[in-house]
Amino acid sequence: MHPIAARSARRPLAATPLRTVMVLTGLLLALAAVAALAARPAHGARIKDIASVSGMRNNQLVGYGLVVGLSGTGDQRGSDFTVQSIFNMLDKMGVRVDKATLKPKNVAAVMVTAQMPVSAKPGSRLDVTVSSIGDSTSLLGGVLLVTPMKGVDGNIYAIAQGSVLVGGVSAQGAGASVSKNITTVGMLPGGANVERAVAFSFNDQPDVTLSLRNPDFSTATRVAKRVNETMGAAMASAVDAGTVRLAVPPENQGNLVPLLASIENIEVTPDHRARVVVDEKTGTVVLGQNVQISPVAVTHGNLQIQVQESADVSQPLPFSGGQTVVTPQTNIGVNEENRKLKMIEGATLQELVEGLNALGATPRDLISVLRTLESSGALQADLEVN
Repeated sequence: MHPIAARSARRPLAATPLRTVMVLTGLLLALAAVAALAARPAHGARIKDIASVSGMRNNQLVGYGLVVGLSGTGDQRGSDFTVQSIFNMLDKMGVRVDKATLKPKNVAAVMVTAQMPVSAKPGSRLDVTVSSIGDSTSLLGGVLLVTPMKGVDGNIYAIAQGSVLVGGVSAQGAGASVSKNITTVGMLPGGANVERAVAFSFNDQPDVTLSLRNPDFSTATRVAKRVNETMGAAMASAVDAGTVRLAVPPENQGNLVPLLASIENIEVTPDHRARVVVDEKTGTVVLGQNVQISPVAVTHGNLQIQVQESADVSQPLPFSGGQTVVTPQTNIGVNEENRKLKMIEGATLQELVEGLNALGATPRDLISVLRTLESSGALQADLEVN
């Protein structure tokens, strides 16, 4: 064999081990990446998203006020409380008027509501909702006059005033009217100024309580375990299905903000009961992940009855002296679907949906099937009908 040919024939033999090593190395790297992805814990929810901290709550405020400057869409003459409110307001300003002459068509009596966080301090701004309580047709273009806002204890905590923003529109003519959204409810973004703070000191708490939004024993246990693992101390304990108590370490006494900032970002995988939520008004059905049904045979038929009314007119010949006679005619049709019995054995969520779809069930039919499954004891989930 020619020397050059011999050298070219030997080259693949010499390169084979190197290529094999490279391929094996690539496979090992790929397997390592897959193993790393498989070992990665499932993505959970932050504690701040599934629980609230004790004491950090909103306080409801309410007030009664007047919206002025309306273009004839205010309360009518029959709204005596609006007339009395206008009279009292003008009287306090030193204006003497005859109550019988007041016309409140440009004024509307409203209830003013707001949510005041416990952390709000004097000078903080609150969003305000204004709702008509009379027969006003629209608050568009109105201005809310100074309105004290009280808490459940009767004390004034905020003062509201400002232009009302309405997200709807309405127009009316002699023969027709049109409206979009609600025009008798408006918003005042930052329309209330806090005048008094709620007596609460967050940092003075000897311990902190986490309240789960969806109480569950498994979730409460997982939260306590993850907090203890992350913080490196046995400071959390599950009190019940919806409460986890945190013992404040000595170094954080009087300074809870950094501690809670670290705890609220810990991720936990929440658990929940199997549940099926049904909204009959819209036909919406939501099934949880753990929903299962016991072995059961299901069939769903549909009986349709159609009734059509018509009239036959018997018209006599001209000059015959007869009378026109109207004879009613009724046609009734009955159509009953004959659907076969289907066997659904120990279905999971996916199998349940596929089985019901195989029956050709519409959302309304699905609601009926789910209710029947619950009555038979085959649905292993809580059925909640709204």
